[in-house]
Amino acid sequence: MSTTSNTSRLFEPTGLGSLDLPNRLVIAPMTRNRATAEGVPTELVARYYAQRASAGLIIAEAATPNAVGQTYPNITAIHTAAHVAGWRRVTEAVRAAGGRMFLQLQHGGRVGHPDTSGLWPLAPSAIPLPERIHTPTGRQDAVVPREMTAEDIRSTIDDFAAAARKAVDAGFEGVEVHSANGHLLHQFLSRNTNHRTDAYGGSVARRVRFTTEVVDAVARAIGPERVGLRISPGNTVNGIDEGAAVPLYTALTDEVSGKGLAYLHLTFADPDKPVYQHLRRLWPGTLVANPVLPADRIPADGGRQAAERLLSAGADLIALGRPFLANPDLVERLRIGAPVNPVRDKYLMYVGGETGYTDYPTLSPTVPCTPNR
Repeated sequence: MSTTSNTSRLFEPTGLGSLDLPNRLVIAPMTRNRATAEGVPTELVARYYAQRASAGLIIAEAATPNAVGQTYPNITAIHTAAHVAGWRRVTEAVRAAGGRMFLQLQHGGRVGHPDTSGLWPLAPSAIPLPERIHTPTGRQDAVVPREMTAEDIRSTIDDFAAAARKAVDAGFEGVEVHSANGHLLHQFLSRNTNHRTDAYGGSVARRVRFTTEVVDAVARAIGPERVGLRISPGNTVNGIDEGAAVPLYTALTDEVSGKGLAYLHLTFADPDKPVYQHLRRLWPGTLVANPVLPADRIPADGGRQAAERLLSAGADLIALGRPFLANPDLVERLRIGAPVNPVRDKYLMYVGGETGYTDYPTLSPTVPCTPNR
């Protein structure tokens, strides 16, 4: 076992608004497809997150704010009483284990299918996803989404606000508005998925309007100090082409930076890239940074070196995904330099029950996870 120093700022207590965090490590939101077909988190989901409660903060997987926003089978949702009850079971389990949670709110937009949600997908423009999509009956061609009307836009914004209130009712400390990874809000931001000619399309100032209005509505519903925003500049996943990232995200950051939000969450954060450096200078509050790690494996150090680089480059909190997926006690492993578990089977990341989900081993009883109370 390594004797890696535990004096890193990664393991220092810090704050996030009124929350006291025992360390600067955050579990990034990761879709795991373990909810019921109706989007209700199960006892297994509660066990999974409670196992990982030593993280400074857990950002729970994407939950849809309405039925039409569903992306794939068995993802979570937060728009019915059953969803609230299911998530309350999760937050209570995590809180009993000493943890804190935000919930990510995500609308898929064109990343959806009628065979999954029972509804026709909505999007900024009638431009389909340029790839096949997973449905309950297997992968299918994407359908052409219906372009959102002004009323669709208003009702979707209202749904985000209602979902945020339900998340707080379910015991979450706050929510993260997902404007990344090619989903609905990112589709409004991007030039190839937003061909609108009204107040929500065309210029950069108009393309950022929908995200800004969602953030405003959610902040009014639960308080800005409970709201984070996730972005992924330059990310081309799900067929996205934003154009020039710096002017786009400068405009968005300018719009939301004075609202008193809990944090800005930057994915694929590379401290050597100008867009990261620019946004760190612009953003006045807490920056959560999700580092670029190998796509096919967990680094031998569990991502610690990448995390340390981002802290040195001005990030406040570090969000890790797959390292936490395979290592419930990742905080302790990084602290003492213990070996990390690899992801055993990528297929099981997104399907199944306990296997590849709650059955990853922790350190031996002689090296217990540090209590988080």
